[in-house]
Amino acid sequence: MTRNRRFHPAWAVAAVAFVALVGAAGFRATPSVLLHPLHAEFRWPLATISAAVSVNLLLYGLTAPFAAALMDRFGIRRVVATALVLVAAGSGLTVFMTASWQLVLCWGVLVGLGTGSMALAFVATVTGRWFVHRRGLVTGVLTAGGAAGQLVFLPLLAVLVREHGWRAAALVVAGAALAVVPLVAWLLREHPADLGLPAYGAAEVLPPAPPAGGAASRAVGALASAARTRPFWLLAGGFAICGATTNGLVGTHFVPAAHDHGMSETTAASLLALVGLFDIVGTIASGWLTDRVDSRLLLGAYYALRGGSLLVLPGLFAGTAEPSMLVFIVFYGLDWVATVPPTVALCREYFGTSGAVVFGWVFAAHQLGAAAAATGAALVRDQLGDYALAWYVAGALSIGAAGLSLLMRRREPVPTPLPVVAPAARAWSFRG
Repeated sequence: MTRNRRFHPAWAVAAVAFVALVGAAGFRATPSVLLHPLHAEFRWPLATISAAVSVNLLLYGLTAPFAAALMDRFGIRRVVATALVLVAAGSGLTVFMTASWQLVLCWGVLVGLGTGSMALAFVATVTGRWFVHRRGLVTGVLTAGGAAGQLVFLPLLAVLVREHGWRAAALVVAGAALAVVPLVAWLLREHPADLGLPAYGAAEVLPPAPPAGGAASRAVGALASAARTRPFWLLAGGFAICGATTNGLVGTHFVPAAHDHGMSETTAASLLALVGLFDIVGTIASGWLTDRVDSRLLLGAYYALRGGSLLVLPGLFAGTAEPSMLVFIVFYGLDWVATVPPTVALCREYFGTSGAVVFGWVFAAHQLGAAAAATGAALVRDQLGDYALAWYVAGALSIGAAGLSLLMRRREPVPTPLPVVAPAARAWSFRG
């Protein structure tokens, strides 16, 4: 344990992963500030533009479990570098589009595959390989990388759109993703055993087990095993609602909804960036709590509080940022993705070292919910003229997710169907 009190390379790997997540997060801030400019220039309905966002969110989630298996097969470095190039290509090529199907191809397919390949399953893979102690805290910090990216990019993108048009914003996102590629190729290490070291907090060096079968078969096999268990469906159901009430609804439609009430897009984008600021605090705190408090209780509290805040949101919109809206931003921001560290921890508890891949499937459910909310809220706005119904439904669903979380029981990890990782699963159960 003496070595853990000195600087451990695990912290350097975590730092590079954080920067990579920030670099890719630029696109997560893009749709909310480009919905109205694209509608104004091309006259596409908001539902059509939101459909491209929905495709992105779907692929963002469905790619994650396969990406986790690909990282085991080909290495984190190659997968993440390729993912960043895809994000850059998808964002940059939008400046040449003339038809809505090209938006779906660029925003939806290319960026969806890229961001999905380094989504939260990437976080689970890095923390699972490099950390035993402080795993929950590091999960929280890396998850906050997405919020930090939103914080960095959202006000900048809003100003760029206002001053130079939406194409300048798309090119900035592409450049930011490309700028991180050399850092990833140079500094992102694969396994602590490659350096002759144990993971941070571990007592012995464990050589990486060779992957069993192809990436696709491993991902599908993990799903087949997990889907036979009750905890998987409770986690997936709750996380689907999590996606619907964050990325799908607030992340995509908060700025347009505020604009409907007379607020400038720059002001609304700044408020959404503040959500990202407080989310950094909330997610890191959630990681710290996950190391100390039952994750089921944390999830129940997070979802219930989120539901209450969304139920009051429709009455807070105004032409300016009133104090009541700022209170919502602080409260909601602290809870934005605080659900991730306890969800990752529960996947490890129930599914051992298949937990990273299983979490990829749980995250796919998150994105299915997000995609449904992104399109559904746009249809509500197109048909009813405002977003009020969407906010009320989201609030009720969040309270339901709290109930799903509290239905889970503490239990020993489910035996993994992948024998090559069974010893590591026992180590996690003992030390996690």
